[in-house]
Amino acid sequence: MGGALEGEVAFITGGGNGIGRAVVDRYVQEGAHVAVMDTRREGLDAIAREHGDRVLTVEGDVASLGDNKAAIDQAVASFGKLDVFVGNAGITDGFRDLVDIDEEILGEAFDRIFEVNVKGYVLGARAAVPHLVPSRGCMIFTLSAGSLHPDGGGFLYVTSKHAALGIVRRLAHELAPAVRVNGVAAGPTRTGIRVADVLVPEGADAADSQPPDAEQMILDCTPLARWADPREHTGAYVLLASRTDGALITGTALETDAGLGVRGFIRTRGGDGLEARR
Repeated sequence: MGGALEGEVAFITGGGNGIGRAVVDRYVQEGAHVAVMDTRREGLDAIAREHGDRVLTVEGDVASLGDNKAAIDQAVASFGKLDVFVGNAGITDGFRDLVDIDEEILGEAFDRIFEVNVKGYVLGARAAVPHLVPSRGCMIFTLSAGSLHPDGGGFLYVTSKHAALGIVRRLAHELAPAVRVNGVAAGPTRTGIRVADVLVPEGADAADSQPPDAEQMILDCTPLARWADPREHTGAYVLLASRTDGALITGTALETDAGLGVRGFIRTRGGDGLEARR
């Protein structure tokens, strides 16, 4: 039997690592052909080695409409069509509050984060629309708990992810009934998402975006007490891409956040000690 996405063609931005890479692997497993665009060649080469002719890898910048169009055109030329666009590339701000960002770099930091997290989604969607309308396809955007809650990252990251939720909702309206548009609002995940270069302290690693006490903090604040592996989000991307199981879903931010939306004010989770209370 084929997988849930047998015969489908997907295009994924920022698919070289993290959640994007996990979605690439899962889509291939489910029978899709997948085109992947990323800025880093090493991640793309690893995907090509593992998946061979099931994938197409393209080096490109999501902030360039030309790069998006060229990559999607290559995908269509290679695989014959486009069914699923996944906007996934993103960067973060290292959990900086607005008042903790130096005035001298605030504008540059804003431009860079919005260039990737918002403009990249807009340009990718614009490049994909002409191919998704005839295929009656779908778009899926990687959102964040920070798209729905005020404390899911630093000021610039959360603001950009709220904007991305607006992209999902507007496009779901604008492109209906031809194209379904949804998002996956992922919670805390071990991804190594990169911090915008302008916000990286001298001598620090741009991929080290989590605070030093992140693991215990995440276990304490998530009702399911989980710091997710990227692979644990991929079922949501399969559901939303499926022409059968996802057929009636559009304009939705599917929350894969270990229960952050039901976190209590007094107790993080009401079930602590439940076994002893039965």
